[in-house]
Amino acid sequence: MNNQIALVDLDDQIIGYETKAEVHRKGLLHRAFSVFIVKDGKMLIQMRNPDKYHSGGLWSNTCCSHQRLGEALFESVHRRMEEEMGFDCCVKELFSFVYRTQFREDLIEFEYDHVFAGTYDGEIALNPEEASAIRWVSFGDLKEELRRTPEKFSSWFIICAPRVMHMIEDGSAVISG
Repeated sequence: MNNQIALVDLDDQIIGYETKAEVHRKGLLHRAFSVFIVKDGKMLIQMRNPDKYHSGGLWSNTCCSHQRLGEALFESVHRRMEEEMGFDCCVKELFSFVYRTQFREDLIEFEYDHVFAGTYDGEIALNPEEASAIRWVSFGDLKEELRRTPEKFSSWFIICAPRVMHMIEDGSAVISG
């Protein structure tokens, strides 16, 4: 399995590749993506498998991962939707941002995260190795949960979910399935 992921600079230019384990151990800036699936004012979120090496048991976006060596970013997005949720659909890139979270001394997430959104209304085949639960939650309820219990959500989700919801609600992000 290809475990080499794209290292980038602050202009999101690929500067090399390294194993995922080394990237997170050293806190190297790398390319990632987060996918948000929405429909009818609701967002599909997942609870990360409790055994994940970081953020296990926390609620997060529909799926997320990294661009691998030999793969275009868009290919990575579609591969990962299939691997995590058992479906694929049209998505559109909305924005990107950089964040850094240190989970422990030797586990640092430093990502240039590309945020995608799409709609989907079909069957979901959740991969239990990736997520232990999924749910559709209304934007209003999700905003309230994020305000009252942010500790139940992944660090990147807290940063980008409000922006995704805002862009969809104000019409600046027009997405279709």
